[in-house]
Amino acid sequence: MSGSIFVAVPPDELYVLVSDVTRMGQWSPICRACWWDDGAGPTVGAWFTGRNEIPGRTWETRSQVVAADPGRAFAWEVNDGWVFWGYEFEAQQGGTRLTENWEFLPKGLAGFREVFGAAADAEIEKRRAAAETGIPATLAAIKKTAESG
Repeated sequence: MSGSIFVAVPPDELYVLVSDVTRMGQWSPICRACWWDDGAGPTVGAWFTGRNEIPGRTWETRSQVVAADPGRAFAWEVNDGWVFWGYEFEAQQGGTRLTENWEFLPKGLAGFREVFGAAADAEIEKRRAAAETGIPATLAAIKKTAESG
């Protein structure tokens, strides 16, 4: 699943903003905070922790950066390969086409089936629906922040 938005900021500048995961809590409707583990930063192999909240539930996840190509791509996998989240930056006249991607990975689908049993498909659907509404909301918030300077 993915969504895109035009941002009137050059790709390299937008990359610096988006790859600062400590700002994700400002933009995401579910993620409330992220922090780098052990002083890491936006490099492949670095780990960070995120705190998520929905009504009635708060949880933390650990994620590892799997792509860190300034001005082109920034991505991570949640829970050691359960879910992929990423951003692609495509230069366009006057700015950048920013695309956010989300995908449940095979390990995550199997993990959900193990954890939730018969309720796994419903739980997977909840996550998919949250991504479907969260991606455009997050992209709009990133755009507003980036374009406001």
